[in-house]
Amino acid sequence: MNAREQFVATMHYQPRDRCPIMDFGFWRETLVIWEQYGFPKGGNPDSFFGMDPQWAAIPVSGFPCPDFGYTVLEDRGDTEVVRGADGVTVEQGKFLGSIPRHVDHTLKDRASWEKEFKWRLNGKNPDRYPRDWPEQLKKLTDPDRDYPLHLSGGSLYGWIRNWMGMETVSMLVHDDRPLFEEMVETIADCIIETNKPAMEAGIRPECVNHWEDMCYRGGPLLSPRIFREVLVPHYKRITSFFRRYGVDVALVDCDGDISQLAPLWLEAGINTMFPIEVGTWGHDPVQFRKQYGRDMLLIGGVSKTVLAGPLDGITREVERLAPLVEEGGFIPTPDHRVPPDVPLKNYIFYLTEAKRIWGKGLSNLKPTGRIDPNAPKADATRYSWHLGD
Repeated sequence: MNAREQFVATMHYQPRDRCPIMDFGFWRETLVIWEQYGFPKGGNPDSFFGMDPQWAAIPVSGFPCPDFGYTVLEDRGDTEVVRGADGVTVEQGKFLGSIPRHVDHTLKDRASWEKEFKWRLNGKNPDRYPRDWPEQLKKLTDPDRDYPLHLSGGSLYGWIRNWMGMETVSMLVHDDRPLFEEMVETIADCIIETNKPAMEAGIRPECVNHWEDMCYRGGPLLSPRIFREVLVPHYKRITSFFRRYGVDVALVDCDGDISQLAPLWLEAGINTMFPIEVGTWGHDPVQFRKQYGRDMLLIGGVSKTVLAGPLDGITREVERLAPLVEEGGFIPTPDHRVPPDVPLKNYIFYLTEAKRIWGKGLSNLKPTGRIDPNAPKADATRYSWHLGD
């Protein structure tokens, strides 16, 4: 089976030769540090580690269009202040900066919404599609395509939080709920209108990917009541739209403790939780399956801390998840982008065990890269104080 067939079969509990071997990605700094251990400089992680093809993104933009450009406003040595394409000004580290610190926001209130943002969320703007769209369309509708595709389902809260900042959006929900509701509805309209030409042209992605990141270790950043009243109806509009075209895997990318929102996402038609961040709150894909049954599809759930720990702990975790992998509806990956405190040798060992147990050691698995024994050694643990997501 090819990667596309394996993904479809896994997410629909159908027979397959093995589980897809995938990852979430890596901190940029992780790969730079790993170069000191033998990872090829500027190398492709999928090729080096012998993983299956990742989901390819359909090049259609639901973001504000035109965007705000990218401008470096100030160089502060180890950090720099930049205004990004989303109109947000942040101070970010040049290396191992973790989460950027918000400095200012273009979107502040109704006036700035009307002047700067609302018109940029016109889903019928032809600039949302690349200039070479006819050529892209031929590839994306190729019936022999052997890799999975995903399409952006947008973000009904996470984008607004980024655009306004955490404090401002929290006050907005209380002080001007009609404006908050208008923003959510406008984004949903934009996502549907943006993707309609692609769907009508015959593109059929294997997954629609929503991004929210609206939870932290203490739970959701928006109350479940407001979530149900404001977000759920528009999620339903979006998921119903894609299901009309046969796209029935709807994924939400949300870090943190999602336990209070997970049932509401299921109610809204979003049936796949990712990356199932383990964290101090102890999320576990095995427990999610026991709680929600086969209605909830799962991607992620392999703790970053396990990957940074002893090798025998990695083997135990791979073996523990094996029955759930075998059942289907679950693709194990690290529960976030792999940070620099995971040694390269540990990650190679993890993938070797994953291919042996989850991949059943089949011959269609690509070989995993090896560490150059003559490569100079570096102490990646000295970077670990920067970590945390």
